[in-house]
Amino acid sequence: MDTVQKTLLNTFLEGRNNALLFSKGNVDENGKATIVDPQTNRPIYISDGLIPQAEAFASKYAYNKLTINVLRTAIQTLNEKARESTGNSYLFVCNEAFYYQLGDVLDTYLAQYHTDGSYLWSMKANGYVEVGAKGFDTYRWMGNSISFKVDRALTREFGDKGYAIAIDMTGDKTNGQPPIALFTLKGGDMMQSYIKGVGGLTGLESGEVSTPVAGAKRIMWGYSSLALFNPYKSYIIREV
Repeated sequence: MDTVQKTLLNTFLEGRNNALLFSKGNVDENGKATIVDPQTNRPIYISDGLIPQAEAFASKYAYNKLTINVLRTAIQTLNEKARESTGNSYLFVCNEAFYYQLGDVLDTYLAQYHTDGSYLWSMKANGYVEVGAKGFDTYRWMGNSISFKVDRALTREFGDKGYAIAIDMTGDKTNGQPPIALFTLKGGDMMQSYIKGVGGLTGLESGEVSTPVAGAKRIMWGYSSLALFNPYKSYIIREV
């Protein structure tokens, strides 16, 4: 892809990601959209994103300082809502402030209990000593797997205050239904359209054009919505 097309794709994916996280539904009690296109009067439907769906039913915890006990409280609460006490996979989607705090917490925990000597330091072949860990992406506790994923959309929304939403990602063993699913129209998840002016897309093309303007317009669009099938099995942690 050229630079313009790559920028357009990144912008589209970022906008879709933000909408799937934060958007709030605009359908009234009669099933009608409250927003319409001013030119065509066509209804524009918006569904709830991941966070609004979870906030309606999730357990919530406000903290002043992140500690290992805050994490364990979240895991214990998720365990109480899970079908089994072990074998679960929990995903924490967090902002950068929370992730940095998490690093400090687990650094201290590992150093205090000496859980892994090679974590503290390792000698390289050239004699230099490497100190510290590359980062924490998975944390195992009491038979459960807890993973962490940083999303900068949450950083932009919540700033330097820690924020994380924990979701039970353990699939339904009865019918194989995933905890989260993305829905779209068939073939409508991502589409590209062009309006070619004089010179085409490159500025040096010959052929039929749609406008006498010496330029072009690229449009990327698509339909998507997200469903959190069991928002009750989620947990929100936020710094105050």
